[in-house]
Amino acid sequence: MSVAAAVIDVGWVNGLAAIRSLGRAGIRVLAVDHRPSALGFRSKYTDDRMVCPDPFEDEHRFVNFVRALGEVVAFPTHDDSLNAVARYADDLEVLTPFPSWDVLERVQSKRAQLEQASAAGVAVPETRYPTSATAARELDLPVVVKPEHPVEFKRRFRRQAFRCDTVAQLDEAYARTEEFGPIVQELVPGGDDTLYSVGSYVDRDGRALGIFCGRKLRQTPRGIGTCRVGEAIWVQEAVDDALRLLDAFAYRGLSQVEFKRDPRDGRYKLMEINARLWQWHGLATACGVDLPRIAYADLIGVTPPDATMDGHGKRWAITLLPGERPAPQRPPYVDAVFSLDDPKPGLVHLARVARSALR
Repeated sequence: MSVAAAVIDVGWVNGLAAIRSLGRAGIRVLAVDHRPSALGFRSKYTDDRMVCPDPFEDEHRFVNFVRALGEVVAFPTHDDSLNAVARYADDLEVLTPFPSWDVLERVQSKRAQLEQASAAGVAVPETRYPTSATAARELDLPVVVKPEHPVEFKRRFRRQAFRCDTVAQLDEAYARTEEFGPIVQELVPGGDDTLYSVGSYVDRDGRALGIFCGRKLRQTPRGIGTCRVGEAIWVQEAVDDALRLLDAFAYRGLSQVEFKRDPRDGRYKLMEINARLWQWHGLATACGVDLPRIAYADLIGVTPPDATMDGHGKRWAITLLPGERPAPQRPPYVDAVFSLDDPKPGLVHLARVARSALR
């Protein structure tokens, strides 16, 4: 337990949840972010607050910053810092809850995800990889256009994909996605509440030491966005498909595998794999599957705590968001920001929401 945990990118709720998880276990937590205003810096479970170079703007300086941390267990919560640490992991002392760069780079390719899923017998939406705007029109509308290489795409457009209901929208989406490797997929019918996530930690021997399953109830923005409200629910088919897909990649570490249940055939179709802690992993912890704690223990050679998912039906929510209506939930639920034992991040967030409303 003498090894510190460095949670990197703590500006929002995924980093904050990791800080709280590790800090409550008595682990020394270093909160690392390139923004002095990062929400995680306000947590009482943060032992050291460290402003680092932006991993996207200056990867070399960021890596040198991480190198200076020495031996820590690193928990990047966004792809920029994840990729920077992974690319140079062999030259760093950090212990990492994700696979080597050669595996990680392949997993982050949306095309590789889909092709590996098909080979492993995991259902995927009908998909095309067009090389021209004309070829992109092969599937019936509506469709989703997403990039094969998502990191820079997300930063530039602040979204994960484009929904296209008309040919004009499709042509525009193809043009904007062309440099990132366009992927055109059928839009699987169903609302936000048909999106299911399987979060897990797989050790070096390929054993899943912790597994969580849940579904989104609401996204921001609706349709294609990030989780606003989530619910714990165990779906064995989704769990089996996720673990089979991770095994096909020889994946080791933390991940989230997301599916969408297709009402036409009842199958769970792959949406994406995230090779890190995802936005609402705090619900997994609240349901007995403390993935940051499990990963930390395994990496330092300590037997991880037993993890059996309970709390079926328990919810997680970002109750308050600037510019949006409040989203309180029926108990029992976990708020992503507000916590009685760690109130300061909630107070800071409340002030930011209030300032936004006044503007």
